[in-house]
Amino acid sequence: MTRAKNLPSLLDKMWMDYVAINPMAKKIYDLFIQDGETVLNDHIALRTFNHPRVTVDVLAKPFIDSGYKYCGDYHFHEKKLYAKHYQHPDLTLPKIFISELKLEEFSPAFQKAVHQLIDQVPEGMEHEFDFVSAGRPWKVTTQIYNDLLKETDYAAWVSAFGYRPNHFTVSINGLKKMTDIHALNTYLKAQGFKLNGSGGEVKGSKEVYLEQSSTLANNIEVKFDDATLMIPACYYEFAKRYPMKNGELYQGFVAASADKIFESTSRGQ
Repeated sequence: MTRAKNLPSLLDKMWMDYVAINPMAKKIYDLFIQDGETVLNDHIALRTFNHPRVTVDVLAKPFIDSGYKYCGDYHFHEKKLYAKHYQHPDLTLPKIFISELKLEEFSPAFQKAVHQLIDQVPEGMEHEFDFVSAGRPWKVTTQIYNDLLKETDYAAWVSAFGYRPNHFTVSINGLKKMTDIHALNTYLKAQGFKLNGSGGEVKGSKEVYLEQSSTLANNIEVKFDDATLMIPACYYEFAKRYPMKNGELYQGFVAASADKIFESTSRGQ
């Protein structure tokens, strides 16, 4: 795949990589387009570890260099995650939501396994402009994947897929016909798509200025160093934003809702 050297080419590369391993998202996108809709992307989510080489701040650099600004941070105590979100002055560009796993809160064996993965990243690769769409930069076995999975789905996902979007998000505010999230969910289920039901199909409310729902991640074949497994890949999210008291649309995230959205890649569902 061609290297991305500027923001438009990076966002395009991220989308092409995402739909390649998440064809379900392309099907949903195409359904909207066929219905005469314009699909705006609310935000893109990325996952990483709080290892010094690959922290949120490292992954955010190409976006900061392209005009994005830090706009807020979030704590997920139960899932042992920390996240930041970034926004561009051009609001037609997607927000970027980057989370990192707090390694120190996991077992020594878990931490050792993650460090061994990151040690394989070629020196300096993490500073390349399109590292966030580099894919998996290490070798990993099904044993390591399953060992990480025992402690958290999140780490297992990163070990298998590396650096690429975890999900893209349809802005319901940008749709002309399907403007109600409940109606949208009903439509998607009628089309045969399965939704993340953790905490209810709709996370959030008008009162917190944000409603979100998402498909469940599709299972795909992933080649590991020793075998191939069918595992959850990526999912498609849908977000409806509401105006705050000052009349402006809320642009942040709600930690309690995002906490449940993370479970879209859970093997438990």
